[in-house]
Amino acid sequence: MAAYGGVRAGQDGGARSACGGEGSRPKGFPKLKNDTFLRAARGEDTEHTPVWCMRQAGRYLPEFRETRAAQDFFDTCRSPKLCCELTLQPLRRFPLDAAIIFSDILVVPQALGMEVVMVPGKGPTFPEPLKEVEDLLKLRQKVDVTAELGYVFQAVTLTRHSLEGKVPLIGFSGAPWTLMSYMVEGGGSTTMAKAKSWLYRHPEASHRLLRLLTDVVTDYLVGQVAAGAQALQLFESHAGHLGPEQFREFALPYIRDIARDVKSKLKAEALPLVPMIVFAKDAHYALRDLAQAGYEVVGLDWTIQPQEARAQVGKGVTLQGNLDPCALYAPKEKIGELVKKMLESFGTQRYIANLGHGLYPDMDPEHVAAFVEAVHAHSRHINKHG
Repeated sequence: MAAYGGVRAGQDGGARSACGGEGSRPKGFPKLKNDTFLRAARGEDTEHTPVWCMRQAGRYLPEFRETRAAQDFFDTCRSPKLCCELTLQPLRRFPLDAAIIFSDILVVPQALGMEVVMVPGKGPTFPEPLKEVEDLLKLRQKVDVTAELGYVFQAVTLTRHSLEGKVPLIGFSGAPWTLMSYMVEGGGSTTMAKAKSWLYRHPEASHRLLRLLTDVVTDYLVGQVAAGAQALQLFESHAGHLGPEQFREFALPYIRDIARDVKSKLKAEALPLVPMIVFAKDAHYALRDLAQAGYEVVGLDWTIQPQEARAQVGKGVTLQGNLDPCALYAPKEKIGELVKKMLESFGTQRYIANLGHGLYPDMDPEHVAAFVEAVHAHSRHINKHG
């Protein structure tokens, strides 16, 4: 599972050097200069459609590869200075409307006491995955997120300052079912058969694990806001492995609880009520439910028509997505045509442009630039001329 990371071209002199420290206290943040993404997330009118990309900080950037060279993946995740630098890199190249902190969803299982290693050519691997119900006893039942994940909070605070108010900073977490699937499978899988077998063979134990993950994810997301995150995204990346009934039993209740509990804790701690995004890949059957789950934004993959998605979710939420990532292999002119069609289908308001999944390592940065610039140019033209 690659990290999800993010940011804007130019004006980077201060940003690069700003990542040199270990972070300031989460106060006195620079004034936000571009709030287009936040306004769209809240359903307010925008002059142009905001755009960012999942995995915008990634291996497709040569500077990313240079920064990460000879560095263990999770050691990188535990370095606030490196996470800040990687988050800022795409913003120096592209006029993106949001940054997303560089990290990985699998830091949560690590916080529960599981070992996760990044194996070259294979991806994230759990040397000792959960095999039997008794293995749940090996997990920490109470997690102090500041003690276990404080390095992420430090990275968020450092990056928020280093952005100098250019764009908002998004924090994120994996959703409980997706995290559970990795913890049981021991890594990636095309079927998630081991994890799904738990849902059928051990439903009560599965719910115990999902509840534990929900509690940790909730505290983790609240901690990111306390550290300076201005929006949050929940990644239910493996939703497509579940059918509608399993999703409604083992995924949706916890997705709802996270939105409710995060907002409740933010209020209780007098923290900003930041917009929340849920991205449940391949969960077309659940769009209506997701639109009513307490999130301001529903993310879409590329396999659903924008008009169909809008018909299902109604006008009360913002949509995000959903260009096929592989469209960025097309010539730049074609990318512009596809973006124009996408904007015409979604409409330019209550909409955040993105890909339907993350950027791939072999993509051309120039084509990413063409995507971002086309969103801005075409949405401005549509807003001006109709």
